[in-house]
Amino acid sequence: MSHREIVREALPALLPRLRRMARALAGNVADADDLVQLALERALARANQWRPEGPVEAWVFGILRNAWLDELRARTRKQAVFVHEEAGLAVGEATIERHVQALSVAEAMRRLPPEQREVVALVLVEGMRYGEAARVLGVPEGTVTSRLSRARAALRDWLGDE
Repeated sequence: MSHREIVREALPALLPRLRRMARALAGNVADADDLVQLALERALARANQWRPEGPVEAWVFGILRNAWLDELRARTRKQAVFVHEEAGLAVGEATIERHVQALSVAEAMRRLPPEQREVVALVLVEGMRYGEAARVLGVPEGTVTSRLSRARAALRDWLGDE
């Protein structure tokens, strides 16, 4: 069986997990769906780059992550030129009022730095082992552990879970 056939057969089973990961990264359904579509297109177009010694799952999650990083870079460039109109909505709002607003888990996840949000999505949401997540992210396992620890502490603080 060719690389393309193996990748093509693996993708349908990965869709729910890719969607969860994309939603954790993007923070909204529309951007997450676009991200998944882009990752699937890239996986199919580059199927010959998949190495049989590694799991298709980790390879596709890596593609999804890289697509998200590309999107973040594009947004950063765009924000350097344009300011979102929402940026003016909080002008003059009292600091206490902002802290009183309840945070949902999704809002708390969006507040995490991207590298911590990725680790939370892979390990806590997708159930990957630390080593698997490290391979997807291209970092040492200890980095995954420390990022996850910092993310858990931040989420506990923001959500008030002691």
